Amino acid sequence: MRVDTLRPGMSQGVYPERREANAGWLERAYVALAAWARRPHASRHAYLQRMAREIENAGVALRALSEARLREEGDLLRQALRREGLEEVFVIRAFALVREWAQRHTGQRHFDVQLMGGWVMLHGMVAEMETGEGKTLTTVLPACTAALAGIPVHVMTSNDYLVQRDAAAMGPVYRALGLTVGVITEALTPEARRAAYACDVTYGTSKQFAFDYLRDRLAMGRQGNRLRMQLDGLQEKASRCGRLLMRGLCFALVDEADSLLIDEARTPLIIAAPGHNAEQQQTYHEALRLAGQLQAGSDYQLDVSDHGVLLTGRGRARLTALTATLGGVWTGPRRSEERVCLALSALHVFIRDQHYLVKDGKIQIIDEHTGRLMADRSWSQGLHQMMESKEGCDLTGQNETLAQLSFQRFFRRYLRVGGASGTAAEVAGELRAVYGLAVVRIPTHRPVRRQCEDVRLFHREADKQAAVLARVRELVAQGRPVLVGTRSVAISERVSAALGAAGVPCQVLNANQDHDEAARIARAGAAGRVTVATNMAGRGTDISLGLEVAARGGLCVIASEPNESRRIDRQLFGRCARQGEPGSYALLVSLEDELFARHCPVLMRRVFALLTRDRPMTGKWVTFLLKAMQWRVERRQRRLRAAMLKQDQQVGERLGFTGRPD
Repeated sequence: MRVDTLRPGMSQGVYPERREANAGWLERAYVALAAWARRPHASRHAYLQRMAREIENAGVALRALSEARLREEGDLLRQALRREGLEEVFVIRAFALVREWAQRHTGQRHFDVQLMGGWVMLHGMVAEMETGEGKTLTTVLPACTAALAGIPVHVMTSNDYLVQRDAAAMGPVYRALGLTVGVITEALTPEARRAAYACDVTYGTSKQFAFDYLRDRLAMGRQGNRLRMQLDGLQEKASRCGRLLMRGLCFALVDEADSLLIDEARTPLIIAAPGHNAEQQQTYHEALRLAGQLQAGSDYQLDVSDHGVLLTGRGRARLTALTATLGGVWTGPRRSEERVCLALSALHVFIRDQHYLVKDGKIQIIDEHTGRLMADRSWSQGLHQMMESKEGCDLTGQNETLAQLSFQRFFRRYLRVGGASGTAAEVAGELRAVYGLAVVRIPTHRPVRRQCEDVRLFHREADKQAAVLARVRELVAQGRPVLVGTRSVAISERVSAALGAAGVPCQVLNANQDHDEAARIARAGAAGRVTVATNMAGRGTDISLGLEVAARGGLCVIASEPNESRRIDRQLFGRCARQGEPGSYALLVSLEDELFARHCPVLMRRVFALLTRDRPMTGKWVTFLLKAMQWRVERRQRRLRAAMLKQDQQVGERLGFTGRPD
């Protein structure tokens, strides 16, 4: 496999990236077909098992070598990879060498299933590996192999803590192979960022990589993604390259690929400059006052699932009457409607402690999928300033957009993307259609011993919470640790208060306590310990079981409310029974839960209300109803992401920063 098509040079220029075609149905079909065509032999389990055996055989001779001889072997392998490319025989030797160095310097030896996962990632696919199977150690295999071949590698994960932890943990392996490792975090200066990107392997969050790419787009101006520096060179281009941060988009290895490629897909990446809009800021309070005089149902309709508001004919007439005596920005009916709809969204759609926090006098957005704070994010089109007015915070200026890109288009511009995830099966079709990524299921190292308790459906929220409390007390009495998963900060605080009132001590992990997230979740496996957490507990940090906990049944995960995505539920349940340990999970739901309130047909809710009036309901019908609602939501979210990709491309065609190919 030629590597000159994956690295800077004469073939790809000094800033390689993929040409992007318009995402019409024909182009999407072609991408999906290409992903399917690339998949066959490299994804078959028999083939992967054979590769694992050959890597094992290649590693036998390495075990007796001294470290000096291993370094010589690495130097020879680097030359071969750069000369011959990612040919199978050299990749096998590289994986064996990385495995040997990992065992000597970290005490961890790659399992066969990790070798299989690394092989899949190197070949531009997503390896679905069960939670706890060691994706961090797996990622070092393709990262080292590609870096030895001269390909700049970007390793992406979800937060700065995991970035620094993984880079530090795997650093000895990279250094043993003569490779350099860089780390990108929020506080780095441009000079430090350039130095980190100049390394063979660079760790960072997807957000940091994407924003640095946008900064490079601004620096390159209209030269676009075909900027090149030929051997004879031009001074202007050399100077421009010196201002760039990255070395292009060559090879990305994405940890928790479904989260970054799917859940983050609707988040627009925007670089903005402060605008001069003091006169607009004065209208926010007036818009909130006007919105407060409109009646729900008759004057406006809420679409909570899409965070939207629609004025009715009566509402538009009433707004016209309310603004008749106002001047300035309220003289135009269209602008008036836009501002009041924004105010209605701030008042009724976005909920404090669910969609955002007020922290240190500022509005901080909560990621709905992880429960983590996104302190550096802000809503666009004046919504953020409207929320600040609603909460009495100091108003920030409404910024002027300089550059904008979605995560979907950003990842599509990499020459190659590989990834790993514990929950990719549900979105395999979308990954294939949008990114050309096939999903390959990797077997577990040890048999999974995770047990599922029956889903229980309650009539009222209060009945469900009482059942959660009773189940927690029962498990604590058995000496088992419990992790209670919640969907929002407010619910986690409410569950914690109920447990405290019942005499059950617990630790809380939500966006208010995100500073020591890893330490808190790592302690969740102690005997009798109870942890109440939002979805942020689902990823990145192992929960080690305390003494004798395994003999008592292991960790029990209780989901106190279903998520809109089956993947998010699976991520939470995957916190228990890792690497062959025992564990169990339970899901308790009520007809008052947000998923039922939004997406369950009224007639069906009435039927189940009658069936659950006296006692909770269990069985296949409850499971079927739950999965059907989640499937409806997931289908709708897929359509919204497709619409956003199309819209983003249209915006990109209008803005000069996008750098479309000449």
